[in-house]
Amino acid sequence: MAKKRLKVGDRVRVIVGKDRGKKGTIEFFKGGKAVIPGVNEYKKHVKKGLTKDGKGGIFDVPSPIDLSNLAKIKTKKK
Repeated sequence: MAKKRLKVGDRVRVIVGKDRGKKGTIEFFKGGKAVIPGVNEYKKHVKKGLTKDGKGGIFDVPSPIDLSNLAKIKTKKK
């Protein structure tokens, strides 16, 4: 089986998991996994003393998703 040649900036679609069908652009790689904004997010609770504005709260943070769960979206060249 051929290796997937994914790089930063590629448009991809999630093919497995709770976010199946979502599309996005690879932001950066982290140890064989890719981080895509808006995909595979979790809630992070932050105390108000740990933020720059001093407010804290609940934030959505994207977590890395394995490259085997992604498919590159082919684009037409004009």
